[in-house]
Formats: sequence, structure tokens, C-alpha cells
Amino acid sequence: MSIWKKNLIVLWFGQFMVMSGMTMIIPFLPLYIQELGIHDEKQVAIWAGVIFAGNFVTAFLFQPFWGRLADKYGRKMMIIRSGLGMAVVMIMMGFSTSVWHLLLLRMLNGTISGYMPAAAALVSANTPRDRIGFAMGTLQSGAVAGTILGPVIGGLMVNWVGFAPIFFITGTMLLIGTLVALFMVKETFDRNQAASKPQLTIYKGFQVLRKIQELPALFAVTFMIQFAILSTMPLIPLFVQQMHGQIVLLAFYAGLVSSAMGFSNMIASPIFGRLGDRIGYRRILSMALIGAALAFIPQAFVQNVWQLMIVRFCLGFFIGGLLPSVNALIRTYTPDGMEGRAYSFNTSALALGNMLGPIVGGLLYGIISIRGVFILTALLLFVNFLWVKRTLHAK
Repeated sequence: MSIWKKNLIVLWFGQFMVMSGMTMIIPFLPLYIQELGIHDEKQVAIWAGVIFAGNFVTAFLFQPFWGRLADKYGRKMMIIRSGLGMAVVMIMMGFSTSVWHLLLLRMLNGTISGYMPAAAALVSANTPRDRIGFAMGTLQSGAVAGTILGPVIGGLMVNWVGFAPIFFITGTMLLIGTLVALFMVKETFDRNQAASKPQLTIYKGFQVLRKIQELPALFAVTFMIQFAILSTMPLIPLFVQQMHGQIVLLAFYAGLVSSAMGFSNMIASPIFGRLGDRIGYRRILSMALIGAALAFIPQAFVQNVWQLMIVRFCLGFFIGGLLPSVNALIRTYTPDGMEGRAYSFNTSALALGNMLGPIVGGLLYGIISIRGVFILTALLLFVNFLWVKRTLHAK
């Protein structure tokens, strides 16, 4: 088996372990905030958005720095660094005694994060260009598979072991994912050759990439995708609670809703990736954007958790074509040797969307309710679709 295929398999497993660990907390985050002393529903929604976004504030600032080091010293080193750091911080979250502790640790986690962009850069740099779409889609499905099982496992376990032990389990899973990459990933990276190239600063590196017209456009697409999705994700447990009240296994049902989108996403990502290799990634990106926009609208009118789960499943199918297409297009236009920086800037755009989405969603929750947020999200994705048609398809 060729090296790129082995790396893809190993990093698929690593992505799965990292994301399943990271998403275990999603179903019970608002409930954990209530246990930490915040009880007003609107305040809980705001804190949930701020804490969820705190990770992405610092990730937005620090990803270009780690990307520059990845291009200089290798992507595998960045995978190990971020995995070990996140494992330690996640365990520390289990000892939080206030919402401020939780927020500060989430921000520290974002500072040292970077497993996923480093994995994407490593796979893209070692994959034949005519297989990049398939590789990116498959890698994405590993993260999605972890995202599927994480909320379900977290929703179940919180009813058995409580909130804090979930963070200890999450830290252990992050450690396992890191160790798998340490011992099994093989990177074809020449440090001497990398050191011989001009060592551009972060700003100069961005200036080089900015002049490639397609890359800033793709970074903007990534931001809009994440902003739209993350504006509602932290509010799902409150929405389920609103429709059904204090039902037994509330966190579990919220986890099922969060996972429904992941199941179809996991199925669709490799399919869209392979299809993008055949018919073009731009076309797949446009199709997925318009489909996702349409799938957000019926979420505003659901009356129970089962209807919401079905609609979220449909949404996940289109989401599966978004980020793999963006990642494949980034590799297509990025000069050799700058993959780490290109993916790190894209991750900064992703982090910015992840950061602003929950905050804006939490604020809007108290004004137009989550049903109104669903409609607004659909409109944003429609605007994003028009932007893609005008910019990426201009040639």
C-alpha cells in the first residue's frame, strides 16, 4: 500500500478519536453551565455560545503561527504537539468550578489546537493531485464519524457518570488519537529543503497567498459555512428542551439530533470527494451550498425532536460536500511548500466562523428565537451560494 493511503487510514482514525472526544460535551454544555450556577435561560444561551466560541477565538489568532512552523518543521510534529496539548487541557476542564474557568480553558485549548489542519496539510502534500478530492472527503468523514458518536456517547454517559468525568474521558481519547499518529504516520518531508527556502513571516506568507485570487475566496466560503452551522448548534439542547420540556435523557436526545447530521455527512463526504475528482470541485461546492440553504428552512417549523432529526439528517448530506471541496480547491491553487500556511489560514477562517456563529446565535436566540435563527442561517447560505457563483465561477 502506498504511503499516502496508509497515512489517510491512520489519520482517519486519528480524526475520529479527536472529534469524538471533542464533541462529547456538545449535548450537555448548556446543562453543565446550569450546574455551574447560571440558571436564566437567556443567560445560559449566551454563555453556551461564548464558551463554545472561546476555543475558536484563540484558534483564529494562533493557527497561522502553527501553520508556518508546520511548513518549516513538518506537519506530523504539529499533529503530535496539538494532540498532547489538547488532551491535557481537556482533562483540566473536568476540574472547573465556574463558567469563567471553563471559558479560559476553552481559550487555552484553541491556542494549542491544530490537529485537523495539520492532518489535512500532511495528507494533501503526500497525495496525488488527481486523488485529492477523494482523500479530503475520506479524511473529513473520519472527523464526521467522531462527531456522530461523540454527542451520543456524551449524552448517554452524562446520565451515568455526571458532567466532570466526561472531560477526563475526552482527554484520554485525544491522547489515544495522538499516539496513533505518533507511531504510525509516515511523512515525506525534507526539513533541509524546507529550511533552504526563504522563511517568510506570517504576514508575508499571507500576502503571497492573497495574490492567488481563488484562495481568499475559498477562505471566505469556509467562514460562511461555519458561521451558518455553528449559529444554531449550541442551541439544539435548549430547542429540544423547549419542545419537550424536562424529559428523561434530555442530553441523549440532544446528542441524537446533533449526530443525525453527522451520519449523512459521513456517508456523503467521500462520495462528493470522488465526484469532485470527476466533475470539478467548484460544481460540487455550489450544489452543496444551495442544498444546505434549502435544508435549513424546514428546521424552523418542526414540532418534535424526530422531525428535527430527519431534517438535520438531510442537511448533513449537503454539508458533506462543503469542506472537502474547499480543502481540495485550496490544495489545487496553493504553491508547493506552502500547504501548511494555506490550510492554517483556512482554519483561521473556520475558527472565525466558529467563534462568531455561536455568539451571534446566542444573542439572536433571545430576540428572534431559534426558529428565527434557522431562517436567518438559510438566508446567509443563499448569499454565500450567490457569492461562490460570482467569484469562483467567474473564469
